Amino acid sequence: MTFNPSPIAHRVSQHLQALADPNKAEKMAAYMKTSMPFYGVQAGPRDQIVKAIAPNIHLATHDDYVALIETLWALPHREEKYIAIRLARRFKPFISLASLPLYERLIRDGEWWDFTDEIATHLVGTVLKKSPDQTWPTLDRWLLNPNLWIRRAALLAQNRLKSHTDPQKLFAYCLHLADEEDFFIRKAIGWALREYARTNPDAVRTFLTQHHDTLSPLSIREASKHLER
Repeated sequence: MTFNPSPIAHRVSQHLQALADPNKAEKMAAYMKTSMPFYGVQAGPRDQIVKAIAPNIHLATHDDYVALIETLWALPHREEKYIAIRLARRFKPFISLASLPLYERLIRDGEWWDFTDEIATHLVGTVLKKSPDQTWPTLDRWLLNPNLWIRRAALLAQNRLKSHTDPQKLFAYCLHLADEEDFFIRKAIGWALREYARTNPDAVRTFLTQHHDTLSPLSIREASKHLER
């Protein structure tokens, strides 16, 4: 039987409509600085929706996985796209090298930090941990991409890897992007270094000392937060 994601997408929208709060929707859109509509459903209730529907979703192939995520992503509200990412995370066997083109499409289409960061850290990062040798060439290309959100994703992919972080890659990526003036790149450099500082504070401290004149004050400030405690 051919997998049809449309009824699942319809159920997701119904759940969100039932919980819609116009006042919260207005505030959420203002916070995210977007004209994309919100229902006004926050993270906790969204997670409950995922928990309710996920056990009844049966994906047999990678194509099913892609169809489900893309169908949800195509819906107009931001929460529907958040749930698309959550479901993408839920079906772990399909978080694989074959899914990197899907994740890249979502980042390019979303073009904002709330989408990019979760995709990079929870999806791309999982692929990197599973298959580092095969994933690094893709991230090396992403680092050179004209799209700043793709570059940001390349940098943040290691954020949850802890002891599995490749420090040489991390530091090289930070230095490659250090000349960029965009706030979201500079912030990402600091965040990536701060996360690795939880695992190896001495290495990050040394890196910051050696490259103090290269990194932006914002990146250094963000990277140093845990080191100062």
